[in-house]
Amino acid sequence: MAEVSKVLDVAGVSKRFGDNEVLSDVSFQVDKGETVCVLGPSGSGKSTLLRCINWLERPDAGQVYLNGLQVGISGAGIVMTDRELSRIRTRIGMVFQHFALWPHLTVLQNLMEAPVQVQRRSKAEVRDEALALLSKVGLLEKQKAFPAKLSGGQKQRVGIARALAMKPDLLLFDEPTSALDPELVGEVLLVMRDLAREGRTMVIVTHEMAFAREAATRILFLDRGRVIETAAPDRFFAQPETERARQFVQRYAGDMAGRQ
Repeated sequence: MAEVSKVLDVAGVSKRFGDNEVLSDVSFQVDKGETVCVLGPSGSGKSTLLRCINWLERPDAGQVYLNGLQVGISGAGIVMTDRELSRIRTRIGMVFQHFALWPHLTVLQNLMEAPVQVQRRSKAEVRDEALALLSKVGLLEKQKAFPAKLSGGQKQRVGIARALAMKPDLLLFDEPTSALDPELVGEVLLVMRDLAREGRTMVIVTHEMAFAREAATRILFLDRGRVIETAAPDRFFAQPETERARQFVQRYAGDMAGRQ
């Protein structure tokens, strides 16, 4: 049996802001091809966890490894330079809640900017790949549009394509549908489901429970900055082990019943 390749290893990560401990000794691993959905109530530290993975927030304790390379530390406890951090972040794609597109660039230019400027790849090669990605997310006809002319759902799909343009080893999604009108959520989740089926390695912070149940290979449940449960989605939603997770799932079931 072939050995599974571990892409992400989060080991004992803690983070506090002043007196507020946001993350406490968080540890988990993500294997190649896994889709891990991070669930939990508001304020449980989910978004901070993602930002610690790529060192947009510096953890107070613990380590993060991407394919065995320690993120943020270059060796002997020395913090990486900004250039070293930028280099490793090219291997971690981040899709933000509020899109974070460059407003002065067209959709196609948004996809091409980092591969050309950061990875120093040829414009012709990057352009062909960017057009293919725009076709993949259903926005090829918007290649010359500026972000201001796009809907929220279109902006987020461009954000996903832009992250993919860097050919990352790991994709992080920080509540990618929470800023969208309800009718636009589905088009973004459809793209994300396709990525999960392709076997992309992803960590997704989301409040979309039906999506998590369908697309995730594993659920990571956070409460008050701690991982209190991890399980396959069918087991988590059917038979959560902890009382806090049971309360969370029951509320989700109630919300879903109210929408019917």
